[in-house]
Amino acid sequence: MVSITLSVPAEVKQKMEQFPEMNWSGFVRVSIISKVKQLSWKEEMLKRLELEKEFDAKALEIGDKIKEGMWNRHRKEGW
Repeated sequence: MVSITLSVPAEVKQKMEQFPEMNWSGFVRVSIISKVKQLSWKEEMLKRLELEKEFDAKALEIGDKIKEGMWNRHRKEGW
């Protein structure tokens, strides 16, 4: 496991010391892990949305071609 060092203002450190039962290191570890998971999920969803936009654009393009072909066919038939 990798170690990191954090800096907090002296007044915060004093207040933290008022709660010796609190495992601050564990709290920070869990908070960091949670945030990393949250950001990773968000990044993955943004990638999926980008792929979906490409799919939607292609579907609209195909739909426009079909619509244009239908109009041309109806015009030729005298609709």
